[in-house]
Amino acid sequence: MATATAIAAALLLLHLLLFHAQTVAILSPNDYLTLQSIRKSLADLPGSSFFVSWDFTTDPCSFPGVLCRADRVVALALGDPRAGSPGLSGRLPSDIGRLSALSELSLVPGRVSGPIPSSLSLCPSLRFLALSRNLLSGPIPPSVASLSNLRVLDLGSNFLSGPIPAPLTRHPYLSTLILSRNSLSGPIPAFTPKSQLLRLDLQRNRLSGRVPDSLPTSIVYLSLGSNQLSGRIDSILPRLRHLTFLDLSSNLFSGPIPGSVFALPISTLRLQRNSFSGTLRTAGAVRVPYIDLSFNRLGGRIPASFAAAKWLYLDYNRFTGDVPERFVERVVEGEMRVLYLQHNYLTGMPISPATQIPSITSVCLQYNCMLPPVQTACPARAGQQRTRPVEQCKRVKL
Repeated sequence: MATATAIAAALLLLHLLLFHAQTVAILSPNDYLTLQSIRKSLADLPGSSFFVSWDFTTDPCSFPGVLCRADRVVALALGDPRAGSPGLSGRLPSDIGRLSALSELSLVPGRVSGPIPSSLSLCPSLRFLALSRNLLSGPIPPSVASLSNLRVLDLGSNFLSGPIPAPLTRHPYLSTLILSRNSLSGPIPAFTPKSQLLRLDLQRNRLSGRVPDSLPTSIVYLSLGSNQLSGRIDSILPRLRHLTFLDLSSNLFSGPIPGSVFALPISTLRLQRNSFSGTLRTAGAVRVPYIDLSFNRLGGRIPASFAAAKWLYLDYNRFTGDVPERFVERVVEGEMRVLYLQHNYLTGMPISPATQIPSITSVCLQYNCMLPPVQTACPARAGQQRTRPVEQCKRVKL
């Protein structure tokens, strides 16, 4: 009986070994060797265990992050995607382009450094490429930007430098382009009329020049903040009728703000720290709950329609006249959470000093051409001086 049991166990073991050998043999030799190269080039940071089960005596298609179809690797997600995972270190190997059937490649946040392999251009099926929040450096390879099937490219929060490759903005099928928080420089290249771009995030780079007039009208999310972009945008924004998020803050933009932008269903509008000038005008009801126009050169009277905003930052401008009564009503009702009007040239606000401001609302009126009628806590940047010097108020047309 013992001998029969031992023979049965040996046969089972042989069957399992043959099964694994056959499974390993199914994968394309090129892909098998490339996975080995990736394993040698990358390592787990302390606290990560992503590569622990990458045992090449077993089926590579069963490795974490590896997805195969037939005998090819079609998707590769490198690193533990769970929140708080330390990620990986090392470099992406240049022969990663040998995974020619690859359609998705992602890298969790970590400390992977070095250049983006230009050999990725040898992956013609690549549709999704996300390598954000690592230490990648050097230019964006134009060959990668020319991948005809690419739909999503996220290279944000790295150390990439040089210009944005023109093929990226000429790509007719790219829907998401995220290059934020790098050191990219130069102008934003012109876009193709066939562009289907929905999300464009270029914030926190060193980009300069004007925003192209060819910016796709399909864009829903546009973030260009913290660059060195300049010029007027009043002929560009009215065409972007599908926007739900807009950030042009901390640039050198000038000219008026088109009134149509305030009527869009935008959740957040950030235009602060530019050189926008002129009076505020609206084209229909204000539909934007969060509006930041602070640190500009806007003047004239504040339209009452802006009381519809829930968070409104108009500080450090040149607004004159009285604060609209509708603002007071919204503040007292607790419908406005933030109303910052400090450092303007406002002359009055129709509110009783005894009025109680809801604790959930922050109002600041310091440094205008009036004594603040209500005492509220202001941010530290507002300073200690309650009113603007009389000689300054006299020089402004109120």
